[in-house]
Amino acid sequence: MISVGIDVSKDKHDCFIVNSEGEVLADVFTIHNTMDGFNFLLQRIRECTMPQDKIKVGLEATGHYSYNLLGFLLDNGLPTYVLNPLRTNLYRKSLSLRKTKTDRVDARTIATMLLSDAGLKPYTDTAYHNEELKSLTRYRFDKVKERTKLKSSISRLVCILFPELEKLVPTLHMASIYALLEEFPDAKQIAAAHLTRLKALLETASKGHYKRDMALRIRDAARNSIGAFMPAKSLELQHTIRLIRELDAEIAEIEERIQSIMNDLHSPITTIPGMGVRMAAMILAEVGDFTRFVSPDKLLAYAGMSPSTYQSGQLKNCYPHMEKRGSRYLRYALYNATKCVCHWNPNFAAYLAKKRAEGKHYNVALSHATKKLVRLIFAMEKSKQPYSQLAA
Repeated sequence: MISVGIDVSKDKHDCFIVNSEGEVLADVFTIHNTMDGFNFLLQRIRECTMPQDKIKVGLEATGHYSYNLLGFLLDNGLPTYVLNPLRTNLYRKSLSLRKTKTDRVDARTIATMLLSDAGLKPYTDTAYHNEELKSLTRYRFDKVKERTKLKSSISRLVCILFPELEKLVPTLHMASIYALLEEFPDAKQIAAAHLTRLKALLETASKGHYKRDMALRIRDAARNSIGAFMPAKSLELQHTIRLIRELDAEIAEIEERIQSIMNDLHSPITTIPGMGVRMAAMILAEVGDFTRFVSPDKLLAYAGMSPSTYQSGQLKNCYPHMEKRGSRYLRYALYNATKCVCHWNPNFAAYLAKKRAEGKHYNVALSHATKKLVRLIFAMEKSKQPYSQLAA
């Protein structure tokens, strides 16, 4: 067995090659993050190995820094292992009491860890090519988060410029209200606007839902408003609405790409009642290759949703909390997917009600439902059967 440890950084990578007998075949050497550097690494690996040797190449999950090197190794048929930095950190500390962490030490640690841990699963082409879906779902997550912040700014600015408006409509974040505020961003301008113009604006933007009576109510409220006249805030409100519209268009484009990929994947988990395409896509993207996990519990631990355990002597943790050490995107997707599934799926709704009847807090009961959903997703991805067949 030949083990290759690679410590990844932005411009260079430190590499170390050792065999299962502990013999150092190539002491730590540095390659540049270029095609010449990648080819040099491949040449050194071939020089240190025989055709009958088994090879393990390991590197830490360092985000985008390792992506190009990972693709190169997989394209050249080298079994590659992507290690959790938390595991390698703990393993390095177990080897020595000294606080020593350098790139050279990390490369040796990764190579040694590959030889000692037989339970590691190699990174697959399936997981690598799944990166596009992961990039899209995470990009959408960030865009939606950005849009949420802008919507909070809308509420803040309306509270200053026209606070009475919020009580007249179900929500400020509607196309009709945005159209109104973009043209008349404060109470003073709305009060001075012609009723015909207000009526036409609201009726067009709301597709006929709001008509003359709503325009009249808004104008009357504006004439008696306590809202401040602040041109700077009005300008900020107009610009914020434009930014939200741009984000809406970008998010719609991202979701179209996600839908296209999901159509090609034909994943059975989208047949679960209440499981939307967006959350299903994020779950599939973050998990990657389901064959890496031997059980649903391993998948739950990967998401950081398994309970922490602490016991020493007579001391036990009576109120264990979730570890929250895995992918935060996967936890977000599982949590939100579980809420929707519990709402639309009678089996999950009954299970959630049962846990609530046992006296558990809603979040605790929901975590139990999440475990049930993870077991279901795991079984469906393994069998490739739709929900209707498994439920039957």
